[in-house]
Amino acid sequence: MSITDWPEAERPREKLLTLGPRALSDAELLAIFLRIGVTGKSAVDLARDLLVQYGGLRPLLEATQADFCKGLGLGNAKYAQLQAVLEMGRRHLSATMKAGDLLSSPDLVRQYLSAQLRHQPREVFAVLFLDNQNRLITYEELFFGTIDGAAVYPREVVRRAMVHNAAALVLAHNHPSGIAEPSQADQRITQRLQAALELIDVRILDHMVVGDLEVVSFAERGLI
Repeated sequence: MSITDWPEAERPREKLLTLGPRALSDAELLAIFLRIGVTGKSAVDLARDLLVQYGGLRPLLEATQADFCKGLGLGNAKYAQLQAVLEMGRRHLSATMKAGDLLSSPDLVRQYLSAQLRHQPREVFAVLFLDNQNRLITYEELFFGTIDGAAVYPREVVRRAMVHNAAALVLAHNHPSGIAEPSQADQRITQRLQAALELIDVRILDHMVVGDLEVVSFAERGLI
């Protein structure tokens, strides 16, 4: 049966417009993205099959182009559409952070950093550069490593802080292992960066470690 033959209250798009997106299941949200099904399957049936095939919504959204396009009813056009949607989400988070004090929105910062770094297959060291009111100036990924770590150079962080005329920074990096627990090496590089940045009167407000399921804050742990 086609979705258009369903009772109106059960159709994903109408349900979203009436109850809001949070009321929809993963399959219903994905069905709206897919728009149409395939022969013998409605968009919702196809969405359910894809969620089983990929092991859930997140693995599907984070699949490489080659893996994504293997899915029934998917292809390069859908992949491009999905990447555009995901990037709009990241840019919306970025714009929201630029509008206010990041110290008052730690959950927003976690969401943004997780969206940027959680899916990375190698370690990436990034910096949020802030103005004197703790508003976001820009986000930059500065150093890239293997799955075991990234070489971080304080001189380059200092240089980029001066380029952006930043008053404060939030450091961030991911652990490709998925475990967000800070290491001794993480603490040592944070101390080195603090010492270097103090020379130009720039503060480090936090260092966040992005894992698979959580983002650990140095500030909340009393490590900074």
